[in-house]
Amino acid sequence: MKRVLDYVWPVVGLVAVAFSFWLLAQELRSISAQDVLAAMAAIATWQLAAAAAATIAGYAALAWYDRIALLHLGVTHISWTFITLASFTTYALPHNIGASVLSGAMVRYRAYSSRGLTASQIAVLVGLCTFTFLLGVVLLTGLVLIFEPHVLARLTGVLPRFMEIEALARAVGAVLVALVALYLIGSLLGLPPLRVRAFRLEYPRPAVTLRQLAASTLDLLFTGAIVYFLLPWEANPGFFVVLAVFLASFSAALISHAPGGLGVFELVFVSAMPDVPDAELIAALVLFRVLYLLIPLAVSLVVVAMFERRRLMDALRRKALRLEKRDGRGEGE
Repeated sequence: MKRVLDYVWPVVGLVAVAFSFWLLAQELRSISAQDVLAAMAAIATWQLAAAAAATIAGYAALAWYDRIALLHLGVTHISWTFITLASFTTYALPHNIGASVLSGAMVRYRAYSSRGLTASQIAVLVGLCTFTFLLGVVLLTGLVLIFEPHVLARLTGVLPRFMEIEALARAVGAVLVALVALYLIGSLLGLPPLRVRAFRLEYPRPAVTLRQLAASTLDLLFTGAIVYFLLPWEANPGFFVVLAVFLASFSAALISHAPGGLGVFELVFVSAMPDVPDAELIAALVLFRVLYLLIPLAVSLVVVAMFERRRLMDALRRKALRLEKRDGRGEGE
């Protein structure tokens, strides 16, 4: 079954990309490439600088994910520099290529196994990092629904119509925040693992849980801020609206299995922000991809090449030493 899914998910991703591009083309048929380039040129230098700073802060928060997981495992011998580079590469590659093609687990295994972590430890690390991200999504989505429930009206056609009822949106938001609160309470009280059939939830130590909430919240806030800073200032709907649409877009992109969420991410934004001129919105989203996806991808490829070259050189050096020892024993005899 797993082998079948290895082929199914890439196909699903490609179909999602094709369908999203078709829908996007219908939405944007009135604008040209020249319009988008002109909109890019109109973005102020300070906006680009703020978006770049938010990108760096977002990736720093992602590196904190790995540090938190290692704290949970009791691993203290790995340097911050190595953790940051491993985390950066782990997220930069799958963000662009698609987790179904190159899993973050594979990248982490290559990195952390070289520092002595076992396969089971790396599996826990990957699982905890994924759960940390989901905590942030659930918490921020809940808060947005409680304090800004009207933003769901922007997602007409993306979400069911009944979700536009503000009282219902607030109720769903309260449930989401309550779930996060229960997780925090379980950690603070040291409750036994929660079991629901095959699902098992271990409560980490409070020091780990509090860091999870802080890291995931900062990660999503900074990443959403990239788009916020790049939007035209006179038509900017505000940070909470941008954050709500970003959470919906990012979640849809992940669910679609489309490589880099290509097309899916843009489609949700265009559908949810009719008050922002299409050319300016697409310009902001293109620059978001450049800052958050393409530049990190280029840097991560260099990091991976250097890491693999070093491992190869170490392997060759060990082989040379073994040959020298064997030859030395042969001469002694």
